[in-house]
Formats: sequence, C-alpha cells, structure tokens
Amino acid sequence: MEFSPPLKSGILIKRYKRFLADLTLDSNEELTIHCANTGAMTGCAEPGSKVWFSTSDNPKRKYPNSWEVTETPAGHKICVNTIRANTLAVEAIQNGIISELSDYAELKTEQKYGKENSRIDIKLTDDAKDDCYVEVKSVTLLSDPESGWDSFRMQ
Repeated sequence: MEFSPPLKSGILIKRYKRFLADLTLDSNEELTIHCANTGAMTGCAEPGSKVWFSTSDNPKRKYPNSWEVTETPAGHKICVNTIRANTLAVEAIQNGIISELSDYAELKTEQKYGKENSRIDIKLTDDAKDDCYVEVKSVTLLSDPESGWDSFRMQ
C-alpha cells in the first residue's frame, strides 16, 4: 500500500487511553498520535518499537497524526490501523498477491447479498466459477515478535 504523503516514523514510548500513543522522533521531539485500533494490540504496541504514522491536513483534528504500521524486531511490518484492512485486502487481490482470489473478472466492495440483505466486505464474480465472498478481519495479536507471526497462522 502506498501512502500519500509518505509515512513518517518514530519510536513508541507508550500507548495509553486506548486511542493515544506517544512517540520519540529522530529529532528527539516527543509527539502524541491517534491510534484507531481499540484492541489490546498484544505484541504490536511494545515500547521501543518503530512505528509509522500518517499526517492529516484536516485543521479540525486534535491529533493530526495517525498510527498506521508497527515494525517488529525482525523487521516485519504490521498494519495496526483497522480502517486500512479492507483497502489492503482489495489491493492484495487486485495485484495478485492472494493468488487464489486473483483470477476473478470482477471485484466489488460492500455488497449486499442474500434474503437478509447482509453486507460482505468483498464479492468476487466470474462467469466461469461460483461467486466468492470475502470477509476481512484485522488481527493485531502478535504471539512471536521475532518471527512476525500472529496467533492465527496456518501450519
């Protein structure tokens, strides 16, 4: 995923009140940023971790910077901004990164389906195969920071 403008980085001092985090920048300046993730973020919010953040140009925001990515000690990057999960999934499908889902003719997001008019995150269609419904979930529970694997890895 490309961010525009590019992300900036800092070192995490602490996360607190669920929605805030303090960082130290390369200039030794301390900065408070917004954290959209309300979960525990176990293994993804360790003091001393490198974090990447975006900056909004909205003058009405109290905290114009948003935490986007955490870097593990092994150098793996984890998207911690839950708002980005669907966009990342769509990009991965469209760019062939998820090969099992890359050969459908059409991709639509937030599609209603079924008698109850439920919504699905991504619906893939192709005349040559059955429709594919994709529900995207964001996981920020890192059980092994050295390897970068989360607790839901497949063996």
